[in-house]
Amino acid sequence: MSQKCNVLFLCRANSARSIMAEALLRELGAERFEAFSAGIEPAHDVHPLTLAQLRPTISDLGKIRPKSWDVYMQADAPVMNVVIAMCEEASESHAPEFPGKPVFCQWNFADPLEVDGDEAEQKRVFEQVFRQILRRISVFVALPLHSMQAPEQRHAVNAMDEHAPPSIAVE
Repeated sequence: MSQKCNVLFLCRANSARSIMAEALLRELGAERFEAFSAGIEPAHDVHPLTLAQLRPTISDLGKIRPKSWDVYMQADAPVMNVVIAMCEEASESHAPEFPGKPVFCQWNFADPLEVDGDEAEQKRVFEQVFRQILRRISVFVALPLHSMQAPEQRHAVNAMDEHAPPSIAVE
């Protein structure tokens, strides 16, 4: 496959989980993937604790910003190969039917925006979610691209476990 695989990450506000996933995939898989993210009800800005997690790891934070999933329904939007919901609210049963009939996957992560607690607890939860997403993205970039093309292969992307070894063979 010579063309990059377009991947869209979805969550509710598009200010934490999906932003982390987009930035990490762009950083770790730029040769093979184009990464995008969107939300059901996008926030006005990326959450400051999301930026704090990404800043030491991501070379270019200039492209990330919250946006609606409606952006990817427009005629001039890139056609997605894979859509990954980061929460139940953005699952395939709730999401619009994106052009191109992409493979739809579900990766549920706790919403760090819903943390009740002091600033130290909020930082701890953001770091925990960031590390979980980093592990999942690390495995995802190792998958062969052909496993993301056909809907009958969706189990390869959906079944990734955050504890899976990062030694999956690459095409």
